[in-house]
Amino acid sequence: MVLGHLGINVPDLRAARTYYGRVLPALGYAPFLDEPDQFAYMPAGGRRGAYLFFYLSTVDGPYSSASTGLQHLAFIVATRADVRAAHEVARSLGSVEVHPPQEWPQYPPPYFASFWQDPFGITIEAVCHHDR
Repeated sequence: MVLGHLGINVPDLRAARTYYGRVLPALGYAPFLDEPDQFAYMPAGGRRGAYLFFYLSTVDGPYSSASTGLQHLAFIVATRADVRAAHEVARSLGSVEVHPPQEWPQYPPPYFASFWQDPFGITIEAVCHHDR
């Protein structure tokens, strides 16, 4: 089974639409839905995977990965070069780098990943388990 979709609330839907419109294609996602009150992406190229829906937050307050709820989003990409490319797109958009692209020997090998934060503080990971 595969997770069907995730809904993510953001404080600025316009900023999220712009940001994720650049980042998600670098992570292998394609536009699925674009409405005034929501937008969504799906795995590109007929791949299986979770769709991502974005909505405007209705309650003010900052996001925290330390609170109950979403800790981070990890996207599996095909190659280490894809990890690096997604990381560079995120950095070009002003994302805060959490960890640059690198091997993670503490996880089952091979594990090559980078981490950054979106404009709202949500940590995003690009990971390659097998360089194809």
